[in-house]
Amino acid sequence: MSDGSREFHKPVRRPAELFDRVFASRDPAEVSRVAHSTAQALLTRVRSEPTAEIVDRLVAFTDHHGIDDIAELWSHAPAKSLPGALWRLYLLQLMIHDDPRTAALLYERGRVELASADEVIAGAPTPAGPDELVALVDTLLRGLFQGDFAVALERAAAFCRVQASGATHLADDYETTEPERTAALTTRALRLTDYAADLSACAGLWRRDALT
Repeated sequence: MSDGSREFHKPVRRPAELFDRVFASRDPAEVSRVAHSTAQALLTRVRSEPTAEIVDRLVAFTDHHGIDDIAELWSHAPAKSLPGALWRLYLLQLMIHDDPRTAALLYERGRVELASADEVIAGAPTPAGPDELVALVDTLLRGLFQGDFAVALERAAAFCRVQASGATHLADDYETTEPERTAALTTRALRLTDYAADLSACAGLWRRDALT
């Protein structure tokens, strides 16, 4: 990117609260049509010719443009749909990029507390610091465009389950001393749990050629 384009670049808006933001829609039918058509066209185009430059641009999209452009396309799509899956992966990436230290804290606590194979499936190193989690979530998003789509979704779902476990246990720690922090962590745990279920379901649909 040239210096001139950087000077006049669109401002990036990526507050952490966007993880729970709901975007308004005027015409649900039109929004649904655009969401599905753009998601399908994007994925078909990139996966047919996954050049490093294009994939890198898509992985870094929210860093350069914020989340609003993607939200206008995919935020209202059903959870168990192609645009719904893409939307959740970009929101997950946004959450980690926005606050990697908290993400690392949640992941490490969840890794210790959660008795499952999710840590292995997610594929983060042990222990996973902020930089490692940023790299991991970018790798998961990259896998949508140039790897096994279903595996990328399953890894993301496992990652969400580890994070949700960490958020739940930290919420318990602060229940008596910081109720507001407990409420925020509980909300994040519930959202991550929902995302894990949605992404797992999308992986199954993809394998049956039924994710549209």
